[in-house]
Amino acid sequence: MDERHQVTGNTPDGSEPPAPTKRELVLDAAIDVLGSRGPRALTHRAVDETAAIPTGTTSNYFRTREALLTGVTERLEQRDYADWPALTAAPMPESLDGLAAGLAEFVVHAVTTDRTRTLARYALFLEAQTAPALLESLRRGHGRLSEWAGTMLRAIGVGEWATTPVVDYLEGVIMHRVASPDAGSDPAPQMRRMLRALISEPHDVTPDSQ
Repeated sequence: MDERHQVTGNTPDGSEPPAPTKRELVLDAAIDVLGSRGPRALTHRAVDETAAIPTGTTSNYFRTREALLTGVTERLEQRDYADWPALTAAPMPESLDGLAAGLAEFVVHAVTTDRTRTLARYALFLEAQTAPALLESLRRGHGRLSEWAGTMLRAIGVGEWATTPVVDYLEGVIMHRVASPDAGSDPAPQMRRMLRALISEPHDVTPDSQ
C-alpha cells in the first residue's frame, strides 16, 4: 500500500515557489546569523553583512530588534510550511519499524540539512519567553509536528495518547544530536526501542492502556 497523507491546510499544486522578495532575503540572512552565530550576534549590521546588502537595509525593513525577531519567526514558519508537503507526502508506515524509519529520517534532516534553521528555532524559544507573538508562531510549528506524528501513529493502530510522548522524544533527540559530533548517525535503532517500550505492539493499544 502506498497511501499518502497530508497535514490539514497544505494543498501544494506542484508549482515552483516564487523567488524570495528582498525582505525575505533579509530574513533568510537573519536566520543564518541566528542559527550559526547565536542570538547575541543578531544585529541589523550583521544581517546586512551576511546578506551582502547596503548597510542600513535591514533597519529599513525592521526598525527594532524585536521587529526583526518577529520577522524571523514568521519567515521560519513560512519556510517550514513550504517544506511541509514533502514530509507529509511520504508513504504511510505499515509497521512499527516503518514508523521508526520515518521518524529517524525527520531527525537526521533536522540536525544535518536543516541544522541552521533548527538552531535558529531553539534560539527563538529563548527569546520568545518575553515575546508572546514569537511564542505563538513557534507553537504553531509544534502543532504541525504533533499532527504529523499523530497521523503516522494512527496508521499503525496507535491512539492519540502516544502523540505527546513521541513528539517530546523526537524534540529531545534533535536537541541532543544537533550538538553531537555524530549528528548524522542513524537514530532508527534507538527510535525502534523507544517505540516498542512505549506502545509494546503497534496494534495492541486499548483505551484501558491510556
